[in-house]
Amino acid sequence: MRIALGMEYDGSHFCGWQSQPSGCGVQDILEQALTQIACHPIRVITAGRTDTGVHAFAQVVHFETDVARADTAWVRGVNALLPKSVSIQWMQLVPDEFHARFSAMDRCYRYILLNQPVRPAILQGKVGWYHAPLDIVKMQEAANMLIGEHNFSAFRAAECQAKSPVKNLRKLEITQHGNYFIFDLCANAFLHHMVRNIVGSLIYVGNGKQVPSWMKVLLESTDRKKAAPTFAPDGLYLAKIAYDPKFQLPEFANSHLLLA
Repeated sequence: MRIALGMEYDGSHFCGWQSQPSGCGVQDILEQALTQIACHPIRVITAGRTDTGVHAFAQVVHFETDVARADTAWVRGVNALLPKSVSIQWMQLVPDEFHARFSAMDRCYRYILLNQPVRPAILQGKVGWYHAPLDIVKMQEAANMLIGEHNFSAFRAAECQAKSPVKNLRKLEITQHGNYFIFDLCANAFLHHMVRNIVGSLIYVGNGKQVPSWMKVLLESTDRKKAAPTFAPDGLYLAKIAYDPKFQLPEFANSHLLLA
């Protein structure tokens, strides 16, 4: 059987998604829990690997097993073996053609930035923070220049393992709610640190250090050294993975909380 799982996690205390020798990845603790339920080694494939400190509100994985378990075993049973910062939200039997990574048509990330003079305490680790005023009109003008299919090497981490830097960024919208700036990005795929590097560069425009047209110059340069430093992971969430409706994957029940 091939089984898909929908999950969410707080990435604050993990070294990212990917399995590590030290066992500090979200993948490590998930596979350990699934292995206990299945009574044989389980390896999972994920829709997208998140970095250290990055959260996921709508992560999707799949795995294969030849043992029969009640649906609740793959959700509530696994959750009983996971830390409270990680939770399986749903399970779904899927055909062999389904692949959590390669079947994904779109990936969406949301960055939540708190813009105020002093750092947060209660929301520490859950939102990014920037102290100086930001101009949303200029940031959106700069953001619009990134929409479409481009070579995003200027926003690519040196350790990125993607075969090609060319990605199709279909959405980059910025909204403001009081002291919060919300950056929503959707693309067919993302490069390593791409979202955080884009957010950091947009902040350079928002604070007046650069003009909006700088974003186009930066994009065309394909030079990572010319862009802003990688911004903090704290406010970054994997918010949605889009698949063909034929797979009939369940919705994430709490999606309204992040999207509110």
